[in-house]
Amino acid sequence: EVQLQASGGGLVQAGGSLRLSCTASGFTFDDGAIGWFRQAPGKEREGVICISGGGNSYYADSVKGRFTISRDNAENTLYLQMNSLKSEDTAVYYCAGGGMYYWGKGTQVTVSS
Repeated sequence: EVQLQASGGGLVQAGGSLRLSCTASGFTFDDGAIGWFRQAPGKEREGVICISGGGNSYYADSVKGRFTISRDNAENTLYLQMNSLKSEDTAVYYCAGGGMYYWGKGTQVTVSS
């Protein structure tokens, strides 16, 4: 059974940092495209950082220079380090893997101004 569990969300002041984690079972993050997405209230889900199976990366313009993605293959965990957070980063954040076939349930990030 495939499971993804995202954690690390919470309430943070603008300018602060958070690190999201996503632990998977039933598949490995080193197989296929991986990424983090987010959905703000009233908006469509958008890609934050995505990495293809071939290693090509996509960063949303709004997070370039502030967010980074990393992966611990031994722990089968995906991370999203978010620095210099802004109120517009407030959203539910989702992790995805296995070529974006598998998705976690999301974790809420709220940035207060």
